[in-house]
Amino acid sequence: MKKILAFIFLISSFANAQNIVNATMSPTLKTDWVILYKIEGATQKFVQNSKIKIDTIFIDGKKQAVGNFSFTLPENTEIGAYRVSYKLQDAGFVDFIFNKENISFHFDPNNPNKSVVFSESKENIVYKNYTDAVTEAQQELNTIQVEFLKNPKSKLKSKYRSALKEVKKVQQKYQNLSNGMFVNSLIKASEKNNPSEIIAYTNAYMSNTKNTFFDNINFADKKLLNSPFLVDKITDYIFFMNQSDNKEMQTKLYKESIYTVLSKIKELTFKKQVIEYLVGQFELSKNIEVIDYLLQKYRGLPYNIKNNSFLSEKISLFATEVGRTAPDFSWREGNQPYRLSQLNGAENYILVFWSTTCSHCLREIPNLHAYIKGNRNVKVIAFSLENDKYGWESYKTNLYGWHNVLGLNKWENKIARTYNIHSTPSYFILDANKKIIAKPEGLKDVKLFFD
Repeated sequence: MKKILAFIFLISSFANAQNIVNATMSPTLKTDWVILYKIEGATQKFVQNSKIKIDTIFIDGKKQAVGNFSFTLPENTEIGAYRVSYKLQDAGFVDFIFNKENISFHFDPNNPNKSVVFSESKENIVYKNYTDAVTEAQQELNTIQVEFLKNPKSKLKSKYRSALKEVKKVQQKYQNLSNGMFVNSLIKASEKNNPSEIIAYTNAYMSNTKNTFFDNINFADKKLLNSPFLVDKITDYIFFMNQSDNKEMQTKLYKESIYTVLSKIKELTFKKQVIEYLVGQFELSKNIEVIDYLLQKYRGLPYNIKNNSFLSEKISLFATEVGRTAPDFSWREGNQPYRLSQLNGAENYILVFWSTTCSHCLREIPNLHAYIKGNRNVKVIAFSLENDKYGWESYKTNLYGWHNVLGLNKWENKIARTYNIHSTPSYFILDANKKIIAKPEGLKDVKLFFD
């Protein structure tokens, strides 16, 4: 009997040591998977996965489907910020703080951040209530400020002071309420340094907002480092606090804001992660100049911190984007050596990667030859990706007037890999200096460029 009681006590103790994360969602999703990650710096670490189950409930006499899922967290689960992800794209996630307590919440998967409501977990309830309350108070203050900027003669100074007092009241209330909690660091760092008096000029207002943006943020605080907070703030600062309609000025502002952010980060692993994150963001818009700036900063990291594979991959990925000088290569035509960078006598060059084993190429390449024939301002370098030379040697006689280059090993050809060639035909249009000025999708686009 003693052994049975001891066993029951052991099981009970183990169960009590665990914590449960329960969640419900409506409407439901077509997918049934959900993944739990721990947020570490600017990265996510897989923790476990679960399945979304569908229940049917009655609301006002009508059936409604509700999805639910749960995670059981063992005793040794680290305190910190976690992310429940249920979509591969868009904002398909809910973040929460785990601090050795059960967590329950409900949300709309189509609008998770605004809709999430925590019913269990003091940490998350306090933090969500804070963000809702301070956002409402700050929006009221901002509205008064904007109205004054539009009409500096309006009598809003007293109203501004009252709204500012309310913002400070909310901030102080939740700093006190969260004392000793994990979210206290997040709440303190969220405090905005609003001007004590209303500002009359737009430039002065924007300058103050930008210059005080990071005033209350401690980039060495590990609680902030291992939460979405810092990455979200960095994203807001770079992409929303620094805007210009002029392309050159926008690039300049991006670089300046990146410099400001990186100068504040002393923790080198986090700095590495932030640069990698930002490269990914600017990769979406193919902003090569800013990416180059970021990779320059990445190269300056200590050898044991930076990921040289990441660096090599990104350098290779962006080597053939519009604006780059085309990677150089050499070949022979009979006994005559040639090099791409040394070709001259044309205003433009078409570099086309093709293959005699590609049926689409066999239809398109003759049409390209007929189209370019007689145009002395354009020269063509036809780089043929082949497993052997026999078919190519026979076919190239039809392509007289072109520079015909044989690339053996087909997709594994070194030059093809440098140019990130994954399909044929692939076109690059170069200027006289061999700078890539266009990457047409097909012959139709080539014609549109020159016509």
